[in-house]
Amino acid sequence: MSRPAALRQCAILCGGLGTRLGALTAHTPKPVLPVGGRPFLAWLIREISRYGFEEVVLLCGHLSERLRDEVMGFNAQLPRPLAIVFSEEPAPAGTGGALLHAAGLLDERFLLCNGDSLFACNLAVLLADAAGDPAEVRGRLVVREVADASQKGVVTTEGDRITRFLERPPAGTTSGQINAGMYVLDRRILADLQPVCSLERDILPKLAAAGGLRATAGLGYFIDIGVPEDYARAQTELPAALKRPALLLDRDGVLNHDHGYVGTPERFHWIDGALDAICHATARGWHVFIVTNQSGVARGFYDEAAVRALHGWVRGQVLAAGGTIDDVRYCPYHPEAPLPQYRQAHDWRKPGPGMLNDLVRAWELDPARCIMIGDQETDMQAARAAGIAGYRFGGGDLAAFLAPLLP
Repeated sequence: MSRPAALRQCAILCGGLGTRLGALTAHTPKPVLPVGGRPFLAWLIREISRYGFEEVVLLCGHLSERLRDEVMGFNAQLPRPLAIVFSEEPAPAGTGGALLHAAGLLDERFLLCNGDSLFACNLAVLLADAAGDPAEVRGRLVVREVADASQKGVVTTEGDRITRFLERPPAGTTSGQINAGMYVLDRRILADLQPVCSLERDILPKLAAAGGLRATAGLGYFIDIGVPEDYARAQTELPAALKRPALLLDRDGVLNHDHGYVGTPERFHWIDGALDAICHATARGWHVFIVTNQSGVARGFYDEAAVRALHGWVRGQVLAAGGTIDDVRYCPYHPEAPLPQYRQAHDWRKPGPGMLNDLVRAWELDPARCIMIGDQETDMQAARAAGIAGYRFGGGDLAAFLAPLLP
């Protein structure tokens, strides 16, 4: 039986001492060292939030109070703040021990990643692959191909099944697949853990030998800030890699057939090629956003809770297909609304640019690297007012329409 693609929880390993960074980590935990003007962990959580996660469990120990202060300081400033939970180990317990110590906080299935590295790959593919794994699989991890794996541990696979973890590439080769440090895990893995153990050395090789691990190949920018040279390189590379171009999509008439005031999944019927278009944009490294007028709220046809529920369903459908809707803006107001609390001329209602401007602000977008797809002239007017290129969709296949617009 397949599992839902969407996971609500991500656990992040933050307990390392960071000794290779010397004085930099004497008073600051490695995951919150400043990179490009903000803590490294802020970049990581910002990226994770694109995939629908609601909660982050930080597995910490070393300088945990400093970590807590830094995280609570930046979380509210993120485009999509997440619930933050701290699991503080009483003594260094290794990556597996830290996970076991947090057992009471973990969901049945969760994402686990390292707090000192970031792989800007399409996590929706990992989540969709993991949703289709059979019951005997306890974990799926992201692997990435590198030209020189001589100093790395190599992952060998048959199809997507992980067969072995090797300390070095096979004789006569230098390239190989390596563990990228991002996993979807089933909490049944906790039964294999010890109070002090390494997930990478003690647990994963045994699970692979038993047929319990699968791999998803990822592509994208990778950085690990564990050594001074890479930490210095991250200062400019990481912000540049994560300042993505953005695709802004009207909803009714672009993503779904406009039956008039669509407020439930039962009335939401996808436009041909819409899911493929979103997945293509995600795979190309673009943000994808929905910006939609929803005067059905102002007219009393449905409430804002129904709009949010529908958009949650839409995001789940997109994730299951291997794409992502990073964020949503909707406007429930109308100047002639029957409901007085929604009766106003609001800047967020297109042709006003308010929703687009808010996304530009929250996600630090460059309007010159954004495009807006809509089916009405009001969409084009909103795009022009926000300094964003607008393209009017007249129906047909959205993926075919969008393909030439994504450089």
